[in-house]
Amino acid sequence: MRSRFLILLLLLSTSLCSFGAAKQRVIRVGYFPNITHAQAVIGMADGTFQKEFGNNVKIETYIFNAGPSVIEAMMSRNLDLAYIGPNPAVNGYIRTGGKLLKIVAGAASGGASLVLRSDLKITNVRQLAGLKLASPQLGNTQDVALRHYLQKNGLKLKERGGTVQVIPVPNPDQLNLFQRKEIHGAWTVEPWVSRLVSEANGRIFVDERELWPNGKFTTAGIIVAQDFLAKNPHLVKRWLTAHVDLTIRLNARPAFYQRLLNREIKKITGRALPDQIIKQAFTRFELTYDPLPQTLFTSANQAYQLGLLGKKKPDLSGLYDLTLLNEVLKEKRLKLIK
Repeated sequence: MRSRFLILLLLLSTSLCSFGAAKQRVIRVGYFPNITHAQAVIGMADGTFQKEFGNNVKIETYIFNAGPSVIEAMMSRNLDLAYIGPNPAVNGYIRTGGKLLKIVAGAASGGASLVLRSDLKITNVRQLAGLKLASPQLGNTQDVALRHYLQKNGLKLKERGGTVQVIPVPNPDQLNLFQRKEIHGAWTVEPWVSRLVSEANGRIFVDERELWPNGKFTTAGIIVAQDFLAKNPHLVKRWLTAHVDLTIRLNARPAFYQRLLNREIKKITGRALPDQIIKQAFTRFELTYDPLPQTLFTSANQAYQLGLLGKKKPDLSGLYDLTLLNEVLKEKRLKLIK
């Protein structure tokens, strides 16, 4: 009789544990350990996101180093929400016929530049002819910006009968090639712009902000898997609430949060950035929850014209869903985003 009673208690206990575990929701989040994803890095470190959700939601985080890997994870249903650059988001949307993801908020604006070696006596764009220039990845945001800039100024790529060679090179390798004078320059994004300037004696030839209205263009944003968004809008809204709060807080105390960000980057990657690099980088880009959609459409159109998005011009009209972001902004009495 006693053993039967113990068995019943054990079964009841197991059932209660299972019931409790079932009530806890999970949101799987991806981001990069870099400064343009500062809200994600700091928000996970100081518990801002977890406080917003409480104990009923478990946040599983995944660290990435490239946008295509984020898209693959979302396509395989292993990721619900992520911080990512605009071009990988566009590519993921197009590849799946507009069914994979939605952009629901912005994260960063600006921060990209064409950096040339200081030993080159180049004063105008025509003198870029014959140079070897790097971009982080074929078809990525900075690669499109570089190719479009060259084309707009009448310079042809080497593979199209011209003299300018554009080579896709990961950012860390760009720095090494730059220092060894094996490339003449690179169109890249912070903190690599500041590193090329400070550590490789580079100089900024084109600050991309000069090419955009009001000096603003999207560098990073938040994407959400469409099926997750449809089933869990309340979770996405809570994430955006924390994201907006973080953006405002980080912009209000930049020096303090730059130090915290650098400390967290070191925890994740094993290496911190020099303080002056962080400080310089934050003068060339800004954290924002505004996704600046028109700048993404312009960049995507440039990629299409360059032949990087296929033969048929993509329809991106359903890429954004700013409903929840605007609900958050309205509740906080902040300007809505159109």
